[in-house]
Amino acid sequence: MQRGLLALAVLAAAVFASGALAITYGEPDQGRHPYVGALVGTFSSGTFPYCSGTLISPTVFLTAAHCEVGARVSVTFDEQYTSRSKLVWGTWHQHPGYYNNEGNPLDVAVIVFDKPVKGIAPARLPGENLLSQLKAAGTLNGSTAFTSVGYGSLEDDPPHGDFEFTYPDARRLSIGYFNAIGPGYLRISQNPHTGSGGTCYGDSGGPQFLGGADSNLVVSVTVTGDVFCKSTNVAQRIDVPEVRSFLAQYVSLP
Repeated sequence: MQRGLLALAVLAAAVFASGALAITYGEPDQGRHPYVGALVGTFSSGTFPYCSGTLISPTVFLTAAHCEVGARVSVTFDEQYTSRSKLVWGTWHQHPGYYNNEGNPLDVAVIVFDKPVKGIAPARLPGENLLSQLKAAGTLNGSTAFTSVGYGSLEDDPPHGDFEFTYPDARRLSIGYFNAIGPGYLRISQNPHTGSGGTCYGDSGGPQFLGGADSNLVVSVTVTGDVFCKSTNVAQRIDVPEVRSFLAQYVSLP
């Protein structure tokens, strides 16, 4: 399967989606988020990262349900994936309610590793309804930054012709700003003309951290966005009770 076709196939699995899965208008992570890894699969066109996610305990890796390609999954935490990258193997578990409804599709899954990951401290998880509480307090607004991290494509914007997407297979980050929240979604502006970055093809399941580039509090996972990766990053909230009850089967929650 061609890399671009795989991205579209993963996208099609999220039937509510219109399409964003990878980091764009960002920069190399440079070791700031070592707990963010890439799901690596073997397809007809080769072996490569196809989704992203976050280590949330030594044995549990958080990602998006629509990234499912089989019961056994491998993950790398190398900042640059190569054929020599170390792979960690685990078993796939997705939210039983996915796809629940358009407002809260419960597009989350975990990979439970066969053995604990050593030498990497997990990311932090939010308290229940954290984003709703911040919104009610007036501290979640258009100036609130979110950092997206993942291993997906770069979106090139040539002066003429079609958009082009390249795949460096490396961990990158970008910063966007709050747009809106719903029952299950967090929407983040990633318009490059306003100085924002976000996600594009290849980053599904990757995290959004509340705050700037050094934040480690993951509040959502990438699930969709606009097809040209120039408008809005739409992410599944993990602070809502329906997602927390699923995660509580695998990790301790704050």
